[in-house]
Amino acid sequence: MDQRIIDLYDEYTHAPLPRRVFLERLTALVGGVAAIPAILASIEPNYANAALVAEDDGRIAAAKITYPGAGGELAGYLARPKALDKAPAVIVIHENRGLNAYVEDVARRLAAAGFLALAPDLLSPLGGTPSDPDKARDLIGQLDAGKTVANLTATVAFLGAHANATGKVGVVGFCWGGGMVNRLAIAAPDLKAGVAFYGPTPDLAAVGGIKAALLLHYAGLDQRINATVPAYDEALTKAGVAHQIHIYDGVNHAFHNDTSAERYNKDAAELAWTRSLDFLKAKLA
Repeated sequence: MDQRIIDLYDEYTHAPLPRRVFLERLTALVGGVAAIPAILASIEPNYANAALVAEDDGRIAAAKITYPGAGGELAGYLARPKALDKAPAVIVIHENRGLNAYVEDVARRLAAAGFLALAPDLLSPLGGTPSDPDKARDLIGQLDAGKTVANLTATVAFLGAHANATGKVGVVGFCWGGGMVNRLAIAAPDLKAGVAFYGPTPDLAAVGGIKAALLLHYAGLDQRINATVPAYDEALTKAGVAHQIHIYDGVNHAFHNDTSAERYNKDAAELAWTRSLDFLKAKLA
């Protein structure tokens, strides 16, 4: 697919652009409306594809739950390995489209790998994630960042004390959720490990408060996010924060999300995921 189309889609999902404006620009870019349905089918998420680990996989037990947040009840999706009475815990922070089938599948993947995984619905204060991804994206923009971080800090405490947890908690997040990983690492000194996929950087002046080790994944073609990486790397280094950075050449933002055919990159996604599992196992051992 023409990289200009992918860049326009990235602008649509993150600037954000109204869908009408996005479709007008896309139509002008491709020279007409005939190709639009096929383009949208290949670039927009198709959550029917999100089943790398099935809900009825015999290795895991998974269910929707509610638990106490910082300012009220939060909904979430909890998955655990059946073979372990206690497991290290990992929070899974969703993209800017809320808690959906892709994010739930990531939680099940972690459970299959031996972790107690909780994917919170951070749109719970606004009524929860709607079925329309564009509405979810709009709601994400209405969240108070400080209150969201406080809810994540409460999630760390909830998982740390969970009956099926060892007491050690890490976090993995994607896109908007990757940015929340960076913010949570500053706010939660009990957090042991953070894995951020193509996440916006936090306040650089505050990174000295980070106690967790960080693993940061970036897409080589993601100019919007990558422009901030050198300064973040420098700030983390100066603050003495243990961190690793991997940039995957020739791939786009959201390369791990296998529900978007054109942006997903199997090789990069599998390598980044293997690195993430190894990192979490080491830091949460």
